[in-house]
Amino acid sequence: MTEFSANLGFLWADLPLPEAIRAAASAGFDAVECHWPYGTPTNDTKAALIETGLPMLGLNTIRGNPGENGLSALPGREDEARAAIDQALDYAARTDTRSVHVMAGFASGEPAHMTFLGNLAYACENAAPLAITILIEPLNGYDAPGYFLHDTIQACNIIKAVNKPNLKLMFDCYHVQIVQGDLTRNLARCLPHIGHIQFASVPERGPPDQGEINYAHIFAHIRALGYAAPLGAEYKPRGKTEMTLDWMQK
Repeated sequence: MTEFSANLGFLWADLPLPEAIRAAASAGFDAVECHWPYGTPTNDTKAALIETGLPMLGLNTIRGNPGENGLSALPGREDEARAAIDQALDYAARTDTRSVHVMAGFASGEPAHMTFLGNLAYACENAAPLAITILIEPLNGYDAPGYFLHDTIQACNIIKAVNKPNLKLMFDCYHVQIVQGDLTRNLARCLPHIGHIQFASVPERGPPDQGEINYAHIFAHIRALGYAAPLGAEYKPRGKTEMTLDWMQK
């Protein structure tokens, strides 16, 4: 049976993080994940996780200055990028969070590529003693025009170049469908590098029981590939999150 993780960056985003964790548990989710939890004390987050028994699967490094979307591929910003990585690893370690998504930012070209490789190596080396996985995620050019990491081919090549066992791909079905399509084959191709899978409908990024993707097929295919970790529900609910969860019963 497929297990699901509630992404609290979108689901129950109107609640304080500890209350959102409790709401996800009440709704039947098997895990949670978040975007930027840094305004919530780690003790409060961990207490809610212990109370509910839910694991926290992941969190993101900060975006940076207003209008930015990550720092780790920005040449000349290495000190800021590594401070953001340190911050994320510290929060993750204190809350037993399993992975950190290192956000690349808006950049292009060889200098950005080499900067990203160096910052990812730094992240992996510092995450390894904490048993934390580092994730990278391609974003589609409609939602994040100019984002450095734009498809799974580029991401997998970067993972191979960094060559660290704790660097993995965050495969977001929503972004991959928009950029590359062919989810069934792309999931199989990327499987050795995948550290987490997320989903939302396309094109509106809503619940998975609408839009152009047949998620019943995709979820069954993921299980058939042998991937058994919880899948991240990272969609934008229209109205109350509780009113958008019918898909979990299907």
